[in-house]
Amino acid sequence: MSIFKKKKHRKDPTVRESETPEETQIAEAADNTFSAHGDNELGNSGNGVFKRLRHGLSKTRTSFTGRIDTLFVGKKEITESLMDELEEILFTSDIGVATTQRLLDAVREKVTRKELKDPQKLKEMLRDHILSLLDQNPVEHAPKKPEDPMVIMIAGVNGVGKTTTIGKLANRYRQEGKNVMLVAADTFRAAAVEQLAIWGERVGATVIKQGTGADPSAVAFDAMTAAISRNTDVVLVDTAGRLHTQVNLMEELQKVNRVIGRKLPGAPHEIWLILDATTGQNAISQAEAFQETLGLTGIILTKLDGTAKGGIVIGISSQLGIPIRYIGIGEQIDDLRAFDANEFVKAIFD
Repeated sequence: MSIFKKKKHRKDPTVRESETPEETQIAEAADNTFSAHGDNELGNSGNGVFKRLRHGLSKTRTSFTGRIDTLFVGKKEITESLMDELEEILFTSDIGVATTQRLLDAVREKVTRKELKDPQKLKEMLRDHILSLLDQNPVEHAPKKPEDPMVIMIAGVNGVGKTTTIGKLANRYRQEGKNVMLVAADTFRAAAVEQLAIWGERVGATVIKQGTGADPSAVAFDAMTAAISRNTDVVLVDTAGRLHTQVNLMEELQKVNRVIGRKLPGAPHEIWLILDATTGQNAISQAEAFQETLGLTGIILTKLDGTAKGGIVIGISSQLGIPIRYIGIGEQIDDLRAFDANEFVKAIFD
């Protein structure tokens, strides 16, 4: 059941002023992403959607299950040598030390009990075990009052594709008929504010912003006031994208979180962290830091199409227990996919 309630909508103006040369470049990039919607030769039918997912994960599939298949060719039994090679494949696929050990322990236990002898059955076991690690069944946190907006706070370090992903999220909600507001609380980078404003115009979302260097908490507070008065369905709050190791900026995120909650009790209802899948294990350390600071309710992994390190999806789910909400498998506006554990496993194993 949807967490959103049917509301009477009002048409909100988007925030847009005359473009600087830098804004023009940002606008062109957003236009290219937006106009690519639906033009991929793999198609948008049910079967086409899965093909696009499989295509987007091709590097991970080659690096991970492709190497496993090669390892098992001609093998009739599970030897210690085979297990050592399997360990190397799992580890170098960025699944992580802890998760790799967890998978190997499960295999060795069945081998010791003589319940597992065939390498091909071993692949099936890995598939099923990985699926169990990924199937988190996230609980969505709805507003306390049906008329209140759903507030989603978005965090992530610079370079992960945070603002673009927020734009793509806004597009998804707009396609569902939701009234969307974007909040430019990353006030330290003028480009971030400009890019968010351009995305707002592209998808038809209201944008709340102030000048560069403004207090992010003040922007968030004003946005909550506006969202309530304008009968907004979804509020996406963009926050400063500095390194997770900078304590003062992590404290700033906590302040934004508190201010939102004071204005709208129970908000933010969701706190999502955007991670760049190409960073591999560093993504886990980022997630750990943001989890400690904010208490994450979900993760969005971008750039999975550009890396063989897709195993990080498995590592994060297993090690941190934070649900994966969306994955990015391309540059098109609809290449931000709601994460489905069954489809993900099928795309890399089958």
